[in-house]
Amino acid sequence: MTTKEEVKKMLDNLPDNVSVEDIMYELYFKQKVDRGLKDYAAGNYVSHEDILKEAHQWLKQK
Repeated sequence: MTTKEEVKKMLDNLPDNVSVEDIMYELYFKQKVDRGLKDYAAGNYVSHEDILKEAHQWLKQK
């Protein structure tokens, strides 16, 4: 599915009285999710375990 088709589908799923601001938010949200999924697929992420280790180290320093 092309980006244009995805946007059309997204718009079709929104209520008829949707505001431009709501549409912009949906597009922004979709962009962030798509970027996150792409980063994850490329291995560009930090695991939950690593975050916990960093947090524990940071808290020990305080």
